[in-house]
Amino acid sequence: MKILLAVDGSKTSLDAVRHLVAHADWFREPPQIELVTVHGEISVPRFPGMGGIGKAQMEKYYEEEGAKRLTEAKRLLDQAKARYETRVLVGPAAETIVKHAQKSGADLIVVGAPQAIIGSVCTKVMHLSEVPVLLVK
Repeated sequence: MKILLAVDGSKTSLDAVRHLVAHADWFREPPQIELVTVHGEISVPRFPGMGGIGKAQMEKYYEEEGAKRLTEAKRLLDQAKARYETRVLVGPAAETIVKHAQKSGADLIVVGAPQAIIGSVCTKVMHLSEVPVLLVK
């Protein structure tokens, strides 16, 4: 089973990581986990006569910021001796998570759900996804 575990570094998303670790025995075999975070795309204005920020610089920025968001989730998964891959995605959060889950062949999406979930990323993921979604409170 392939699980896409989406985190943003918040307490709620780390609760989802803890939940998955605590219930790893739900699965016949250890799941293949893809730990992802999504960074909103930043629009950089360009001014005549001025050099802008290059694509490589933006990619480096996204990777550095994404790495910060993944740090604690990686620690929890390492502590549980879970196997996982990480990926930093760029775009609108819910749409990007769902699109990546479909593209990567995920069997389940796991996300943390805040108390007030109306209009949240997890609600959008739930509504957009054809892949089952586990919302962890």
